[in-house]
Amino acid sequence: MTSVALAATLFGPEDLRMVEHPLEKLAQGMVRIRFGAGGICGSDMHYFRHARTGDFVVKSPLVLGHEISGEVVEIAGAAPNLKVGDRVAVNPSRWCGHCVACREGRPNLCENIFFMGSASKTPHMQGGFANYFDAIPAQCVKIPDHVSYQAAALAEPLAVCLHAVARAGDVKGKRGIIFGAGPIGLLTMLAARRAGMADVTVADIAPAPLAFATRLGASHVENVSGGEEGLKAQAAARPYDVAFEVSGTAAGLASAIGIVRRGGTVVQIGNLPGGQIPTPANAVMAKEIDLRGSFRFGFEFATAVELIASGSVDVLSLVTAERPLSTAPDALRLALDRSQSVKVVLTAN
Repeated sequence: MTSVALAATLFGPEDLRMVEHPLEKLAQGMVRIRFGAGGICGSDMHYFRHARTGDFVVKSPLVLGHEISGEVVEIAGAAPNLKVGDRVAVNPSRWCGHCVACREGRPNLCENIFFMGSASKTPHMQGGFANYFDAIPAQCVKIPDHVSYQAAALAEPLAVCLHAVARAGDVKGKRGIIFGAGPIGLLTMLAARRAGMADVTVADIAPAPLAFATRLGASHVENVSGGEEGLKAQAAARPYDVAFEVSGTAAGLASAIGIVRRGGTVVQIGNLPGGQIPTPANAVMAKEIDLRGSFRFGFEFATAVELIASGSVDVLSLVTAERPLSTAPDALRLALDRSQSVKVVLTAN
């Protein structure tokens, strides 16, 4: 095995370099994984452009990547149900299992969590956009041979969306709207449909992702670049029970609060800009809206792998381009171009 790993390392805004890192001896209790594939996420794009996402600021060089899969090539110590050669989807969350949140069954809120490719903690936890990276056995979920590494890497964003739909409560037969037609918005639409939502509208300001939403089965799409008159007319005729804010903008959250029916539910998935932002809180009060946050995911990761393996959710339908890991900086730039890309996936070759 090589003694170095080539990793997509962020040094500052739009300063992403492919850097060789020495591979240390594998620590006890760890698993070494050869990179198979990795999806470029919206947070990766925020880190790339601004060296921050929301309130998480890059303070030292950070290897990006948390939507990842690969092959187990080395194991140090006990790793129940894992062996060298196993193909795995890698859960980027590493929670403690003993804090209050973990004991309550909400490991995504773990007080001691580390998340791959994130600046949420200092020192940062390095990500998986590297041809070799390490994880603990609990992060590794085996995938069958018929599942590609590209599909397995997208278990992570699917898990995010399964969690968000669960946060909305029982959506069977309800009417929903999703603000933001990026990959998370589209997967939220698929997850909501799977959960029984009867009617799903997708709103965005760009025509290309809206056309993609139509192809994937949105009940309606709405281009809100020129205003929300069409949405308001739809809402007046048939109120929205649930609104998902995925765009990561203050305007999107305000729109979600404004459009959902009285007594409805708003789920915030998107990571808004850092600091204080204006929110129409009086509407939350006067309409008695349930405003719920949705942060990452918990045990939904294993469910996402199962759904992908069974063919229940076709995550590859979102992929518009594949690029080799070695070209990660250019792949990030491609992913940022919404006129060309919905989902860009990095591959080993």
